[in-house]
Formats: sequence, C-alpha cells, structure tokens
Amino acid sequence: MEDRKLLLCCFIACILFVDVNGENPYRYITWKVTYGDIYPLGVKQQGILINGQFPGPQIDAVTNDNLIISVYNYLNEPFLISWNGVQQRRNSWQDGVSGTNCPIRPGKNFTYVLQVKDQIGSFFYFPSLLLHKAAGGYGGIRIWSRPKIPVPFPTPAGDFTVLAGDWYKRNHYVLRRFLDSGHNLPFPDGLLINGRGWNGYTFTVDPGRTYRFRVSNVGLTTSINFRIQGHKLKLIEVEGSHTLQNTYTSFDIHLGQSCSFLVTADQVPQDYYVVVSSRFTRRVLTTTAILHYSNSKKGVSGPVPGAPTFQIAPSVQQARSIRWNLTASGPRPNPQGSYHYGMITPSRTIMLANSAPYINGKQRMDGGQWTAASRANYNLRDTVARCTTQVYPRSWTAIYMALDNVGMWNIRSENWARQYLGQQFYLRVYSPANSWRDELPIPKNALLCGRARGRHTRPL
Repeated sequence: MEDRKLLLCCFIACILFVDVNGENPYRYITWKVTYGDIYPLGVKQQGILINGQFPGPQIDAVTNDNLIISVYNYLNEPFLISWNGVQQRRNSWQDGVSGTNCPIRPGKNFTYVLQVKDQIGSFFYFPSLLLHKAAGGYGGIRIWSRPKIPVPFPTPAGDFTVLAGDWYKRNHYVLRRFLDSGHNLPFPDGLLINGRGWNGYTFTVDPGRTYRFRVSNVGLTTSINFRIQGHKLKLIEVEGSHTLQNTYTSFDIHLGQSCSFLVTADQVPQDYYVVVSSRFTRRVLTTTAILHYSNSKKGVSGPVPGAPTFQIAPSVQQARSIRWNLTASGPRPNPQGSYHYGMITPSRTIMLANSAPYINGKQRMDGGQWTAASRANYNLRDTVARCTTQVYPRSWTAIYMALDNVGMWNIRSENWARQYLGQQFYLRVYSPANSWRDELPIPKNALLCGRARGRHTRPL
C-alpha cells in the first residue's frame, strides 16, 4: 500500500512537472549586457549592447518553444528586459517590468524562463527601466508557425527584420535628466533602421522572388511611415494575427507596433530606397536603407518617395482597413475566426482619459472622450488581436480584452517619455482557485527587492 502511495505521488509530481515545462523544445540563450561606443547618427554615443551587438541578437522560436534566457548585467545601473507582445501565459513573473520583476543589479544575472505558448508572429524585446531604451538594448523576435500548421501565404524566399524608430544623439541618462527636471524630451535628432542612419543598411533580394519584411517601431516618441520605392507592401500579419492581405504603397506603424509585409522584387534590377519617415511631427524626419537587387549594377536614384506627414485622416482610414483573416489558422490549426469575440457580452467597461498635469514640479501623465452610443460603431467581426494600439489626437480607441491570463500585467503608454513619467498602471487578473493550472508559482530564482528582500520564494 505504501508503495502504491509512493508511486501515485511520483506520478502526480511528473504530471505537474510536464504541465509547467511542457514537452516542447528548449532554446538556451546567454546574453551579456554592456555599454559600448556606437555611432548611429555619426556621433559617438554610449550604447547598450547585447553580446556586443546593437541592435541586439534576434530571437527565433517556434510556437510553444521554451526560452531559457540568461541575462548578465555589466552596466552600472539596474536593468530589465521586457518582451513586447509575448503573452507570458500564466507567467507574468517573466514579463520584465518593474511591477512584476525586481531589477537585475549591476554585476548580477537573472535567467528568464518563458514559453511562447500558442503564439506566432513578429515582436521585439527592449530594456524597460531608466530610459535604457534610448541607448539600444532592443532586438527582434520571430515566432514561427509549427511545420504542420498552414499559413495563408507561400513560403517567402527570405525573411527580414526591420527595427525602425526615432533616435537621440544625447545619451540616455541626459534625456532622463530632462524628464526628471520637469521638461519634455527635445525633438528627436533622426531615425534609424536596424541601428543605422541614412543608407546605412542593405537588404539584398533576388529578382522575381518574394520576401517577408517584419517591421517594428522601436522608437521612443514618434509614429513612423514605412515604404519601399517602386514596390507594393502586402500586409500579412500584425503582432501574431494573420490579416486580410491588403496592398499598400506606404504604411503607418505606431510606437510599439509590429507588422509583416510580403514584398516582391518585380521591378527593374537596381537599388531602391527603403524609407522610414516620421508621422504627426512638426518637422518631418526621414531616413533610408537600400533594397539591393542581387544583379543590380545601378545604385539608388531619383527622389525619396513621399508619404503622408501630419495628416491624420489617411492614417485612421488605413488603420480601419486592417482586418483579421477569419479563415486562416493562427498558432493552432483551427481558423482565427472560430473565436467569435463579438458574441461575448462585456462584463465591465473601463474608460482611460489622457492628460499631462504638473505634480511637484514634474509633468505627470494621467486622465479623451467616449459615450455608450459609441458602441454602435464597433467592429464586432474581424478586428485584429494585437498587443499595441494607437489613439489619435482628440479621439478614442475601444479595446476588447479577454481577461483569461492570470497574473499582474503592465498597461502602459508606448511613448516612452510618458511611460517614464507615469502613464502606466498594473492590471491584476486573478482566479479564486489559486491553482498552478491558472498561474505558475513565483520562480525559484526570482530576484527579491523592497519589502520582499531577505525572504524566500518557494521550496520547489
């Protein structure tokens, strides 16, 4: 009888172990975070490098992979990395923001243990503390579909990551002092594409073939427009949602957002501009990379193609054209449209309004316009699921959020100056069951700080 009890206990323990860790592949990654000299706009700056790289190394994973990422902090400041768009199912302990993670102190390390559970798509990681994002430390994340899960487009000939956004020549700690002293950040000095300035990066393609471009806005304060001279952009995915495949000549990407396009090299073989410009700014910033045909004998020529600048209406119209592909599979074989979100009755409505008062000499973000009658215009059929949405000036955006992921979650402005000044809050999703089925326990290696310092996490 005792042997049976022992066998049963061992069996249960094995079930728990498999449930927590899954039977999916493990990918082990080690990062060393250091300062280093960088020259993205031709001026020497102190950058944050990961394994000596700016931008940092790309993460490639397949749906449900387990990622074991050991981060060693060689900076002289506390450091954290967050994973923009990674859902962290049942596992907010790995979200990498100060409300759920204690910082990695200088000279110390922390190992993130996370799973890209039921996800596909294009995302990025970034440093979440102390305006470190203004110094780099970011990189792309590609989550590929499992081999037997169909995708709604042919396999591209290549896959490019484009990390674009505004940039300052001042070091991050100087920008931090601007905000700490009650001032706004100055206007950005320029834009970068994959850490480079004007014509500093090249994408090489073969004539007649189609390529995937995964574009993320990793900037601090500015929406951008992306386009490629003489080529069409076929939108196929935004932050893990397969979309209706509309075609655009240029596309707005707002702070924190990621999109995928198919681009066919169907023009005369030569070099073409890949263009990123600022949107809704008093002065338009522009930078370029190069789309290089492998048999090209001619460099870029002609004017840089233009795009909307401060006009809001085209951007709103474009945003409304982004629709979920209801018949395409997502991370699982069942169609995305099998989740009928429009048939769910909301249990609670929360209104968040935006303002910028001065409190104790510092500008702080808190406090838009919405009425119950606005619900009549909601898209209840095929709006996309994504992690970041924009709110246009003097307007509102409605978000349907299914609170099915237990944990403590950071809701924030992706304008990083506003986030730094407090335009963020934490949303607790809880279950009375208090079960590992709903939320994983605090990690055994969790860093402890504040009132938790000196305590223990858990015995297992």
